[in-house]
Amino acid sequence: QVQLVESGGGLVQAGDSLRLSCAASGRTISTYTMAWFRQAPGKEREFVAHITWSGSSTYYVNSVRGRFTISRDNAKNTVYLQMNSLKPEDTAIYYCAAQTRTPAAIWTSYDYWGQGTQVTVSS
Repeated sequence: QVQLVESGGGLVQAGDSLRLSCAASGRTISTYTMAWFRQAPGKEREFVAHITWSGSSTYYVNSVRGRFTISRDNAKNTVYLQMNSLKPEDTAIYYCAAQTRTPAAIWTSYDYWGQGTQVTVSS
């Protein structure tokens, strides 16, 4: 079993930056594909980004490409999401997820989830 705990969310203004962290425990995530999803009120869970086990490949949803960066430190069993130039439409609960199969942008592909961290961007 893998336990995931997100942190780093908060209330910021448009144009600001935040860095989210996802700390894993229970098992090393060095062989896991890791991803970030988000869910805004009244909306479905949305894929944000994923990263392969080695960190050599990343993929982003179009709306965040160029502003967000996903990265990982397997030695620290932690995944990050650097979010720059934040917009009000980025407001959501952000979730970290893990799975051992081919990277995917579908939330049902992921086996382990954190509890989420709230990001609120004011205009």
